[in-house]
Amino acid sequence: MKVLVTGGQGMVGQAVADYCTTIGDEVFSYGRNALDIADFDSVIGAVERDRPDVIINCAAWTDVDGCESDHDRAESVNAQGPENLASAAKLHTARFITISTDYVFDGSKTGFYTQADQPNPQSVYAASKLEGERRAQSANDQTIVVRTGYVFGPGGRNFLSTVIERARAGEILYVINDSFGTPTYSRDLAIRLRELAELNHPGIYHVVNTSDGVSFEQFAREALKITGINEVRLKTVSMDSMNRPAPRPRNSRLRCLLSEQLGLSPMPDWRSSLREFVQQR
Repeated sequence: MKVLVTGGQGMVGQAVADYCTTIGDEVFSYGRNALDIADFDSVIGAVERDRPDVIINCAAWTDVDGCESDHDRAESVNAQGPENLASAAKLHTARFITISTDYVFDGSKTGFYTQADQPNPQSVYAASKLEGERRAQSANDQTIVVRTGYVFGPGGRNFLSTVIERARAGEILYVINDSFGTPTYSRDLAIRLRELAELNHPGIYHVVNTSDGVSFEQFAREALKITGINEVRLKTVSMDSMNRPAPRPRNSRLRCLLSEQLGLSPMPDWRSSLREFVQQR
C-alpha cells in the first residue's frame, strides 16, 4: 500500500510512518515545513505526485493553550487542513483518515465517551478539531475519523512521554490527580490506523489502549514503578490549580462502539504498552 502521512515529524506521524514501512508499505511522510495542509494547492500537488492509496493525517496544532489566543491558526491547521486533505483524497480516490481528540467532549460525563455522545468542545483547540472532523466528512463522505487521547510514545514532548526523563533528571513532578483519560501508546495507535486503512469503513472511531481510565498521577506512578525509580518528588495538584488559559475536560475517557463489531481486536492494555515503551528507551 502507498501511504501518505502528514505531520510526519510528530510523535504519531513518526510512529505511523515507521510501522507502515516495517510492514512493506511505500511511505511518503511530510513534516509541516514540507507540506502545509492548510494550502490546498500544496496538498493537491503532493497527492498528484505521490498517488497514495491512503492519506493518514497526523498533522495538527496541539498547543491547547496556544490555540486559545490564536483562533485563526487553530482553524487553519486543525479544520481547514483536514478538509483540504479529504477533498484531495476524494479527487484521487484515495482513502482518508484524520486524527481527532478526546477534548471534543466537555468532560461532564462520569463514564466513557462513545460515538453516541454529543461533542461539546470547551476550548478553541477542541472546537477547531471538531470542526476539522465535520469539514472532512462533509468534503468526503468516506472519511475515517479517529479520536484518541493521552497519547505517549517516542519523540513525544508531553508529560506522559517525558515523565521518566524528568524523574531521572531529579525534577519535581507536578501531577494532576483529578482529571482522567485513557492512555494511548503511539505505536498501538499507528497499528490500528493502518488496520482501519485496510478495512476502509468510513465513520468515527475511538482508539485508545484498554483501560478503566487513569489520572496523570496514576500514569506517572505506574511509569516510575516499571522503571524502578524510587527517589522521586511527586507533588499532586488539582487541574484547576494549574490556571491554564484553555479549559480541559475533567473526564475524557474513550470507548469505541464500532471496533469489535467490525472484527478489530481489542487494543492492548495501557500498562503492557507502557512497559514496552519503557523497555525501548
